[in-house]
Amino acid sequence: MKQETKWFEVEENESISACMEKMAKQGFQVVGRREEPLFAEVDGVPTPIRQMIQLKGIKDKES
Repeated sequence: MKQETKWFEVEENESISACMEKMAKQGFQVVGRREEPLFAEVDGVPTPIRQMIQLKGIKDKES
């Protein structure tokens, strides 16, 4: 039986721990993390504006 997985994005004004709490309330536990820069064009030059963080969750067996 395949377990359910889902990626959760840490919102711009949200802490990582707040995102983890949100995941736990939905019955997921953290099993992975990925980050990538988010760019915007400023004066024709790509400029990093923030780091996008995503947490991979796997559904708890008890849920």
